[in-house]
Order: sequence, then structure tokens, then C-alpha cells
Amino acid sequence: MPAPPHDATGHTWHHPDAVLFAITKNGLVPGITAPAGYVSDMPAFGQLLSNEDIIAVLAYIKSTWPPRASAAQREATEQYANPR
Repeated sequence: MPAPPHDATGHTWHHPDAVLFAITKNGLVPGITAPAGYVSDMPAFGQLLSNEDIIAVLAYIKSTWPPRASAAQREATEQYANPR
């Protein structure tokens, strides 16, 4: 499957920061950043971009989201970092 749009119409904003970083750096890896058996066209960019570059790209993408999507993504990031 192709990568979804990264704006509010896609589902990128549903994922916490750590997952977005891992997917961008390593691609979609079945059993790690994707369900087992999942097939995707999402490549890894870890050989092309530094960690700082990946963070900058994600910051840019996040800056385009409307407030509601941004708030939901911040909450997902907080829940991921502090599971109950």
C-alpha cells in the first residue's frame, strides 16, 4: 500500500512521535512498525536522512495539521510515552 497523505485527511496524526520516527527511519517493518504480514511501499529513510533531519521533516508535517489533529497526536505521544 502507498503511504497515506500526511495532512489531516490521512492517518499520520494518529501515531505517536516515536512511531512516526521509527517508520520514517526504518520503513514499515511487519511485526515492528506494521502488523505481521503487512505489505507497504513505505521505504526506510535512515540511510538518507540524519535523525535531526527526520525530526525536522516530521515537525514540518505536524505544523500543517489543524489544531484538533495536533492535539490528538500530542495525546497519542503522551500515552505512548506513559502507558497506564
